[in-house]
Amino acid sequence: MNETLERWSSRRAFILAVTGAAVGLGNIWRFPYITGEYGGAAFLLLYVAFVVLLGLPVMMAEILIGRAGRRSPMQSLGHLATQAGRSPHWRWLGLFGAFTVFCILSFYSVVSGWSIEFLVAAVNGDFVGQGAAEIGAGFDAFLADPGRMTFNHTLFLAMTMMVVAAGVAKGLERLNNLLMPLLYLLLLVLAGHAATTSGFGPALAWLFTPDLAAVTPTVLIAAMGHAFFTLAVGACALMAYGAYMPDHQSLPRAAAGVAVLDVTVALLAGIAIFSVVFAQGMDPGEGPGLMFVTLPVAFADLPFGALWLSLFFLLLLLATWTSSINLAEPMVATLQGWGLGRGQASTLVGIAVWMLGLLSVLSFSTLSELRVLFGMNVFGLVSTIPPEIFLPVGGLLIAIFAAWVLPEHVALRALDAGPNGFRLWRFLVRWVSIPLTLVVLVSGLI
Repeated sequence: MNETLERWSSRRAFILAVTGAAVGLGNIWRFPYITGEYGGAAFLLLYVAFVVLLGLPVMMAEILIGRAGRRSPMQSLGHLATQAGRSPHWRWLGLFGAFTVFCILSFYSVVSGWSIEFLVAAVNGDFVGQGAAEIGAGFDAFLADPGRMTFNHTLFLAMTMMVVAAGVAKGLERLNNLLMPLLYLLLLVLAGHAATTSGFGPALAWLFTPDLAAVTPTVLIAAMGHAFFTLAVGACALMAYGAYMPDHQSLPRAAAGVAVLDVTVALLAGIAIFSVVFAQGMDPGEGPGLMFVTLPVAFADLPFGALWLSLFFLLLLLATWTSSINLAEPMVATLQGWGLGRGQASTLVGIAVWMLGLLSVLSFSTLSELRVLFGMNVFGLVSTIPPEIFLPVGGLLIAIFAAWVLPEHVALRALDAGPNGFRLWRFLVRWVSIPLTLVVLVSGLI
């Protein structure tokens, strides 16, 4: 594949596609519980600051490389490096990114299968009248059932790869154009419902009244890491999307639009979740169990609680679906760069991801005692090392390539921000984003 043939049909399609890649578990599952663990408003303030200083410049760097290369991530990196008189081995960064999203998508599909299970249960009204112990026991029983877990994992992955196989215009773009507005509509409906609860005021105060005394090195590093994770940078997925970017579109404006939409999803999800949690007098710092144990309990006692809980898990499923589709794209693009058709590449990626995901499924039952590395089972390994180590490594190398390896005239043209905008971006990447990414990486290693 010498050059990407397909393009996003419009600027709006590109922004929705990149937003679809960024919005997912990080916004609706991880952001609420990590905000709860780190004290609310202080963490939120730092998270937004690091989105601007760390996430956004590196996101622009990743998209910029794809736009300049107009090829698959591997081909773009190799082609641009060779043109700049640098080592063609830079292309292996594209393969590293594909491996990273391969690992991430394998556990992402498993966790997204949980949302299918909880959506069906919420629609059936199974949580009505149940307490935390009963819901927690039901969740544990589901995790220990490899048959149900495998079915949901398979269903979700099939939904994902069918869309990817359809192509950029007929698959990714069409679904993003449909689902992203629906996702925001559901969020607004849930936030509007939250405004009618007694916990709305306390939730806003908790989220938007920072206690600077709560800022510790741990909170700082957590905010950096989440800003990096939530924008989906570091895995070359956005590089693949940059290759499809329309010629006459301001990259900084598009990236800023994506960042605003991404943070908005997190904020609206936080308002919707914490209003219900505070209304029921529950602890916002419940950790990862907030989504699958605390919320069903909190919604169950509200008027029309089954309806609101069903809408919430539908929202979670839609967000993870759009995100997983966009995670799969760089792997498919890499195989297309090796001469495979899109249908063949999508099938191979789907089978490989399903097989690794199956090991994650069995990590809660048959293989629960198996420890593969650092005392972790397969699920623990793929849900920890790729997001916390591989993504920062990929983001660091992407930032170095864009700001130090890529010739200035190539980067200037691809960024499309004018000389002053280019100088500001390059300064931020070189002297702010790269050092902060190193901090995120080192913190993940120790």
